Amino acid sequence: MRLPMGLRASIAAAGMLLGSLPLSVDAAELVILTNQGATPGVRELATAFSQASGHKVTVIQEAGAALERRLNSPAPGDLLTANPEPFDDLIKKGKVVPGTVTPFVLAGLGVSVRAGAPKPDISTVEAYKAALIAAKSIGYSYGCSGTHVAEGIAKLGLTEQLKAKTVRTGTGAAGGPVTDHLARGEFEIGIQQTNIMVGMPGTDYVGPVPGEINKPCQSNVALLSGSKEPDAARAMIAFMASPAAAPLLRKTHVEPYPR
Repeated sequence: MRLPMGLRASIAAAGMLLGSLPLSVDAAELVILTNQGATPGVRELATAFSQASGHKVTVIQEAGAALERRLNSPAPGDLLTANPEPFDDLIKKGKVVPGTVTPFVLAGLGVSVRAGAPKPDISTVEAYKAALIAAKSIGYSYGCSGTHVAEGIAKLGLTEQLKAKTVRTGTGAAGGPVTDHLARGEFEIGIQQTNIMVGMPGTDYVGPVPGEINKPCQSNVALLSGSKEPDAARAMIAFMASPAAAPLLRKTHVEPYPR
């Protein structure tokens, strides 16, 4: 992928604004620890930043106990993406540098079915409600997306009605993608963040959850206190929150955080 000159200039400006290392000189090796919902977008941004800056960027998706071990290790990495809630505690514990937490993406909810299955009409809130009632079984995860799915179901007044046919995937925030379970036929309709549903093997994406019950999941990025390359990492944060990142994020079915 050859980057447009405008994008290269935006990345360079982001780096110079924060006093980072000169681009393509003394190339840094950055490690970004990501949450599941942000991973596709971060990978897209990492590729662009690496090509324009000369810095190597490795994206590692971590969650649960594995993430905890990583954060407590002598070399945890350089950047962390996560939903907003954990950051205050991570700052208090000295794991994240204060003042660096930056919102960068919003991931909306979507619906998928098993490959080849009929796609329900979810074009309106009422149609979505009818599809949930008609479905033999429904699956969604824990974490941010699962919380928002459950809130939407509650707004529709369906919590009790759907309880007996609802499957929650995984255990806590470390549960795997809903599409993995959907492809195995564990339920009829799966709901999770669109960016980790589109194009998944064994499933067909139906469309976004409609209207006001589609509450997106926000992800922030921050500098880890144990970073070995803080200047390059700060440049990456600046790029992730810049206008130049917006089209790259949208390629992965998410929206940039509004500024």
